[in-house]
Parts: sequence; structure tokens; C-alpha cells
Amino acid sequence: MKLWDKGISIDKKIEKFTVGNDRELDMFLAEYDLTASEAHAKMLGKVGILSEKEVEDLVAEIDKLKQQLQNGNFVIEEDFEDVHSKIEYELTQTLGDTGKKIHTARSRNDQVLVAMQLYFKDNLQEIIAKTKNLISILLDLAEEHKEKVLPGYTHLQVAMPSSFGLWFSAYAEILIDDLYLLEAGMKVVDQNPLGSAAGYGSSFPIDRQFTTDELGFATLKYNVVAAQMSRGKCERTVTSNITSLANTLSRFAMDICLYMSQNFSFISFPDELTTGSSIMPHKKNPDVFELIRGKCNKLQSISNEMILITNNLPSGYHRDYQLIKENSIYSVENMKEILDIFSHSIAQIEVKDIDLSDEKYKYLFTVDSINDLVMQGQSFRDAYMEIGGQVQNNSYEPVALKEHSHLGSKDNLALEEIRKKMS
Repeated sequence: MKLWDKGISIDKKIEKFTVGNDRELDMFLAEYDLTASEAHAKMLGKVGILSEKEVEDLVAEIDKLKQQLQNGNFVIEEDFEDVHSKIEYELTQTLGDTGKKIHTARSRNDQVLVAMQLYFKDNLQEIIAKTKNLISILLDLAEEHKEKVLPGYTHLQVAMPSSFGLWFSAYAEILIDDLYLLEAGMKVVDQNPLGSAAGYGSSFPIDRQFTTDELGFATLKYNVVAAQMSRGKCERTVTSNITSLANTLSRFAMDICLYMSQNFSFISFPDELTTGSSIMPHKKNPDVFELIRGKCNKLQSISNEMILITNNLPSGYHRDYQLIKENSIYSVENMKEILDIFSHSIAQIEVKDIDLSDEKYKYLFTVDSINDLVMQGQSFRDAYMEIGGQVQNNSYEPVALKEHSHLGSKDNLALEEIRKKMS
């Protein structure tokens, strides 16, 4: 069954090409299409297009389909083009002419739009919650390890003293920036497109505010052409915001891979979180973080692909939009998995004691040495030249580790202030 079927057979090669993998992807949207169909039926009853009995029958049958979905018994067979045609078929099979009325005053275009935006709303909320959980874990780790010194690096060269508290809370605070973007994405998708039909509205006296309230949208997309143009815009926004989060997690995973190597040896993980080698029995590989890095980099490439598919499309619907459904669902589902495994793993990190008297850390304290001279009355430039000369002639002797007292430094992490930002 196809919602656009007018009784004309379509070439099977064309059908296979145009349907693609919509049936598989639409299983992620089935719950939301059923919810939107229920709200649409109630609205049709409110404006007098459906009778009270017809609405009751439709709602009852939709609820049965929801139960099938929850029980794992809902299947979109190959006879159907997508979830929308499957649901309408089931309603028609059970209710006859009443089932055929469910599509009144809507198009598959706004059906897809509203299902996608409800999916994005739910899942962005879940991603935000999972990100907050990871931030909380990192802030707890920062508190636990705030006294443990960690060499800081610039250009991958030893730079200045840092701490594990500073490292963990740095990623916690930068993840809050990603939260801001995710919340901005929520504002974009939290606008009801239902009622825009094929993008030019309907001559039926529909009540779009009713479905907006019924579906829990913050507002509606008032202009029906703008609602149709949000196809692509919403997907790009969501994947772009997930891209920012993926970038942060990818960088964090890279740090972890470096710090686990024997050349750094700053951290470790329990054996059960690592993998070995088929020929080297000593290996303890951070495969989970390497895969997180790779998956996050793949998610970042998707955002560019979405732009290329949609950036020069004129107003109105175009079938090109079908191609971005897979990317956006892939981004959402993979990010949820990545956040789960990252939180599970990082919570079990083992922080090592680092011997700062090791020769390779000798110049970790040159800036503190310069600051000592400045506090004794020298100008910064003269102090810099003096310590620089000692480094060049190999006469430099490191000073003792000094406290950094200013807000946001290694000895004043401002963890509570960062927590307030998150909330």
C-alpha cells in the first residue's frame, strides 16, 4: 500500500530505489506517527470533520497499535512503503471507511515532519540528560583527584603543571557549551508543523493550536511554507549540535588514548574494559575510546553531508529529504550509545601518581621560576631572559610545585560554579 497510490502500477526497480531503507528507519518513528495520528483524529473530531464515535474508534485502534509496538509485535512488511501507509492500512482493515478518513487534512509531508520532530524532541532530551550525567561524573572525578598533579602540554611538549582535577573539570565545562547547543536545537524542533499538509495548508477548518497542545509542542510553525521548509533545517540543526558534542568527546577520547600509553602512563582502566593482542600478551588496548573517537569523527562528517544534500534546494518538498532521515537517526542513536559507554568507562578510570622529579618534567616549572623573580622585583621580560638563559646553558634547577590560587586554576577549580552552569 502507498498513500499516493492512484491504481497505477509502478516499476519494481523504481519502487525499490525510491523506498530505500525507509521501512527499517521508520521503526524509530512508529511511536511518534501513532501519537501524531491520535492527536490529528481528535482534532478532526473537534472541528466536526469526524464524529465522536469515529474519533473514539480511531483512538482505540491506534492505542492497540501502540501496544503492539511496545510488545515488539509491530512490523512494517515489504508490502508497505513506510510506517505511515502501514498504520493507515491497519486502521482501514479494522475500521473500514473510518480508517480511510484518518488522512483527511494532512499530507505524508507533514506526517513525516511531525513524527521526526517528536522523535528529535524526545531524543534530544535523552541526549541532554546523558550529557549531564557524564558532566556530573567528571566533576566528581575532578573533586576526587584535585590534588593529583598532571603535566600540562602545549604542542604535545611539556608546558606547565596541571592537575587531574583541572583535566576532568575542563571537559565537564566544555560539555556544558555543547548542552547550550543541544538546548538551542530543542527550540528549533519544538514547533508543531502538523497542519501544513503538503506545504500550503488546507481548506479544511483545522485547529492547529489544538494539535500543538495535544502533542506537547512549545509553539507551532505558523507559516505553512516555513513548516515545510523546516524539513532539512531540523535535521541539519540536530546533527550539527550533535557534531559539537561529538567533537568534544572525540578530543577527550584522544587524550585518554595518549595518557594510557606507556610513554605517558598517567591513567589506566580495569582489564575488563580493555582488549588484548592476538600475539602480544602484554597489550592492554583502549579500544573503547578508539572506537568512540572514530564514531564521533564519523558523526562530524555527517553534518557536512547533510548540508551538501540540502543547501541549494528551493522551497517546497523534494525527495532529496528522504536521504537525510537515515543520517539524522544514525546521529541520534549513535550519540546515545556513545554517551552511555563513555560514562560507564570513565567512571572506572584509574589515576596514577606521577613522579614530577623525572628528568622529562624538568622544565615544567620554568614559568613559576620566572614568576618568583618577578615577585622579587624583576620585570617579566628580564626574568624571562634569565630563566631562558638557564634553560639554554643547562643550568636550570626546577623550583618546588607552587599553588595556583586564582579562580579556575589547578588549586581553585570552581567546581560548584561549573555545577551551577550545568543546572
